[in-house]
Amino acid sequence: MATETSENCSGIPQSDFVENVDEFMKKPENDSAESVLRRFDELHSKYKFMEYNLNTKKARLKSQIPDIRTSLDIVKHLQSKKDSTESLETRFLMSDHLFAKAKIPPTDKVCLWLGANVMLEYALDDADFLLEKNLNAAVKTLAQVEEDLGFLRDQMTTLEVNMARVYNWDVKRRQAEKMLKC
Repeated sequence: MATETSENCSGIPQSDFVENVDEFMKKPENDSAESVLRRFDELHSKYKFMEYNLNTKKARLKSQIPDIRTSLDIVKHLQSKKDSTESLETRFLMSDHLFAKAKIPPTDKVCLWLGANVMLEYALDDADFLLEKNLNAAVKTLAQVEEDLGFLRDQMTTLEVNMARVYNWDVKRRQAEKMLKC
């Protein structure tokens, strides 16, 4: 059984379980337990790096989704009030813990932050469509990231078990060699 035979759809290498350590260590690429453990440790480091990146992405998405939902709710509220003659009174966040009152006249346009200090004006229907699309994409991506994290944790566990098995195999082998010398 090899250690990196295939990948999931996100490019995470699969770590196969080493059932028979004796047979595994007889393979030509496994010249010593130290080299195998070094390879396993390198793969483990890659898994840790991937886990860090996925957790960072997950945290970013978990903070983005509520913001997108809030923006979508505001756009829907503006859509419901666009045919009204009354101004909409609201409070908006200027900075941490500082709010300001505003009167918003009925409108059919809204400005959305796109990121990188870019803001664009959209018709309410276009803004609604864009925010719905972004929300669906963010939710789908979050689900994929969580699935990838689960797969990655499984691979890390399998690899850690393999590392322990190869290490124990090597300890037993050394003990047997020592006993033969006595």
